[in-house]
Amino acid sequence: MYEGAIQDLIDELGRLPGVGPKSAQRIAFHVLQSDPADVHRLAGALQRVKELVRFCTTCYNVAEAEQCRICRDSRRSGDVLCVVEEPKDVVAIERTGEFRGRYHVLGGAINPLEGIGPDHLRVRELMTRLGGGAVRELILATDPNTEGEATATYLALLVKPMGIAVSRLASGLPVGGDLEYADEITLGRAFSGRRAV
Repeated sequence: MYEGAIQDLIDELGRLPGVGPKSAQRIAFHVLQSDPADVHRLAGALQRVKELVRFCTTCYNVAEAEQCRICRDSRRSGDVLCVVEEPKDVVAIERTGEFRGRYHVLGGAINPLEGIGPDHLRVRELMTRLGGGAVRELILATDPNTEGEATATYLALLVKPMGIAVSRLASGLPVGGDLEYADEITLGRAFSGRRAV
């Protein structure tokens, strides 16, 4: 245990996802030894992201304007909608160059053990978008783990009566994995080989 400001920094860094106590300590000492200009740049970037970044009013991806760049892009197809859990999944799919439609970010996945049900996600907003009649296919691109599968199954049952084609990304993605860690080739093949639900 350290004292004062360094321990406060270690504690705060340790609250970040994926940062354990040893990593938090390593980062804190890196900051301590860094040039003050680098530290100010980092602090400024943290402040700017909280001040400028928000969620797109259409798809709920991250944006610095009312709509994200994908929703503003008139070249994107409006009749195919890809549902993902988090904004990082949009980035993973965009890296493949395989998808030219639009997105809907749920903000998570159904997880009863954590108390997360459909009402905690942006399902209502999705149903409103689908109610407009412009979407002919809904691609369920939730993570291939228990929560992602539960979410995809729930959405498929909800959407099927609307007459919209519902598909799921094809196999090739590891079960229990996250989309953000899949390489472009694996994710691209899974995307182009998606299956009907």
